[in-house]
Amino acid sequence: MLEWEQKLIKHQNRVSQNKSYRQVNGGAMGSPFTTILANIYMLEWEQKLIKHQSKYHEIYSRYIDNIFTTTNLSKEDILKLLNETTIRDPNIRISTTINQSL
Repeated sequence: MLEWEQKLIKHQNRVSQNKSYRQVNGGAMGSPFTTILANIYMLEWEQKLIKHQSKYHEIYSRYIDNIFTTTNLSKEDILKLLNETTIRDPNIRISTTINQSL
């Protein structure tokens, strides 16, 4: 991350009920700048999943914080792949819903 981006992320303040708060980790929800940075970061984070899906001619799609994929992998292999991906950043947590059909 560039130095100016780090300063913007680490120096976000807000006021609520006459009290001032400083954001200490991450960006403010709803901020256009935070949304752009999150999309840039997630594009890098999800590369392993994208490459895997492309290799097996499967679907991968993400909208904000929802991911949709198709696969012929077993449930255990899906969870293993997701676990390997999430290890890269402990701040990103994934909850899964696995269905047998669309």
